[in-house]
Amino acid sequence: MASTTARVHDQRRHLPDGPGVYLFHDDKGKVIYVGKAKSLRKRVASHFSNPVTRGAYEMTTSIDTVEYLLVSSESEALLVEQNFIKQYQPRFNIRLRDDKSYPFIAISMEEEFPRVYFTRERHRRNRLYFGPYSNAKRVRGTLDLLGKVFQFRSCQGPEPGRRSGSPCLDYYIKRCGAPCVGYVTREGYMEAVDGVIAFLSGRYREIERDLEDRMQQAAAAQEYEQAALERNRLNAVRSLLERQRVANEAVGTLDAIAVAVHGTDANAQVFQVRDGVLSDRQSFYLANEGEAELADVVEEFLLQYYAEAMSIPAQLLVQVPVDPSLGDALAERRGGRVELRVPERGDKRRILDLAERNAKLALDQEKLKSERRRQQRVEALDGLQAALNLDALPLRVECYDISNLMGTHQVASMVVFEGGAPKKSDYRRFRIRGNEEGVPDDFAAMAEVLGRRLARWERQADLSPHDPEFDASFAALPNLIVIDGGPGQLAAGLRVLQGFRERGVAVISLAKRIEEVFRPGIPQPLLLGHDTPELQLLQRVRDEAHRFAITHHRGRRDRAMTASVLDELPGVGPARKRAILNHFGSPEAFLAASREELEAVPGLPGKIARELWGSLHKTGV
Repeated sequence: MASTTARVHDQRRHLPDGPGVYLFHDDKGKVIYVGKAKSLRKRVASHFSNPVTRGAYEMTTSIDTVEYLLVSSESEALLVEQNFIKQYQPRFNIRLRDDKSYPFIAISMEEEFPRVYFTRERHRRNRLYFGPYSNAKRVRGTLDLLGKVFQFRSCQGPEPGRRSGSPCLDYYIKRCGAPCVGYVTREGYMEAVDGVIAFLSGRYREIERDLEDRMQQAAAAQEYEQAALERNRLNAVRSLLERQRVANEAVGTLDAIAVAVHGTDANAQVFQVRDGVLSDRQSFYLANEGEAELADVVEEFLLQYYAEAMSIPAQLLVQVPVDPSLGDALAERRGGRVELRVPERGDKRRILDLAERNAKLALDQEKLKSERRRQQRVEALDGLQAALNLDALPLRVECYDISNLMGTHQVASMVVFEGGAPKKSDYRRFRIRGNEEGVPDDFAAMAEVLGRRLARWERQADLSPHDPEFDASFAALPNLIVIDGGPGQLAAGLRVLQGFRERGVAVISLAKRIEEVFRPGIPQPLLLGHDTPELQLLQRVRDEAHRFAITHHRGRRDRAMTASVLDELPGVGPARKRAILNHFGSPEAFLAASREELEAVPGLPGKIARELWGSLHKTGV
């Protein structure tokens, strides 16, 4: 430890006094924090001067090496920092905890008559995406309104229409202009698509003026039916905008970003205001392991959020002053000026206050949910201890399951729950070694796996945590082992787990048919109530073990089914294997090919083709 501290101190002294990005590594070489600085030497030193929070102290004591990268400006340092954070996902940086797939509205601009549709992906080229939005129901409602106003097609596929060659119902209820039968030209259709783009871009006043002009023109031409239709569309748009209006139109277009911080948790709210209308509100939960201050959380969130956002407005409202270079970095991405403003009064202050109240409320609700989940886990562990008459709480539960298909590719899974929650880093898979004859024997397989588990635990006792062969999961002693199956599987496990049982590890099995719990030495199964938290915990553990085993088994089976003689040949990688199979159609046809036919395979060099032919015929494959 002393040598590590001295090394880090020496690295700090040699840091340059210029702008750049620094990376803290732990003793395993993993990046645990990425930061930016005007002066690398002063900023890194500040981390060690007075770590006032638990997270800051934990980070500084975990640092093994310091790496840095000099850059030419502070705005460049911001962008490099975010690239590193995205690449390494450091533990002590601010990270978005949301893994939800947010909804988008997409427009297929590469098609002659573009579609406007709901989606949760945005990787297709030549398509416009708007979002992400926070509420799928609201997105579908917006699409419904846009369909009424702009009459774009709802049919799937790159070409409009259906096989009958006649317009669908949407045309007759004024929801589509029927480009499929030529009732609307492409120019007219693209005008409607431009209107959709204007609406989704937040140019609401432009839409209102356009609809009002069309209504007046239809009325002046005495086309009263069309004028009434335009009036209804205008009223529908105004009704939607009025329900969502949060300020005067003079407020314009902006995003209000507010963050609430409590310990290692934080919540960020983004209020997207377009022409004074709240077009969307998004909520993000953030992991703040380093317990960073509010200003730092705001800065890191802004960079992460707008690195992925489809557009950046010209004005962003924030609670606290942030680094001016952040505005430069965002302006570079936007291609125009971005103002970061802390409003003091008026409508903008009111909008930001509303966002801040929502952030605090969301964080409080998340804390309540977390506490409720924690309490439920405690109740489940207490109930399980009482039901099984255990000496201690089953804080670490391991469950084992066997998976096979007609005796082939037999595998086993080990899943771990700690404190009533999955600990996926400790999951392990096993390949059954004793099933050489292909005859399925779940009892023997279970005995083999549990015997190997005990042996691995005994072997870890002779290793230090820094040894490359050390495995933290196998080194841990479980409180409870759950075997998927009935009394037969339990008996097979008990034969090899004596070493664990002598150390107080409880062993049970759970049979799926009526959820019977079998215990050693007790012939009658234990039937727990289906609504009890202890049985629900056992079911979760068992189902997770089954899922994990099935996933492993399917992977092995699929790899075995796709293997071929080509995998054994020198000089044939995935690309050449595809080229050969595409050319010949099957491994059998490839084996029967002459040398000249091999040399004719596209993408296969002549020299490699001749070597393959010689290898095949030399070995007699």
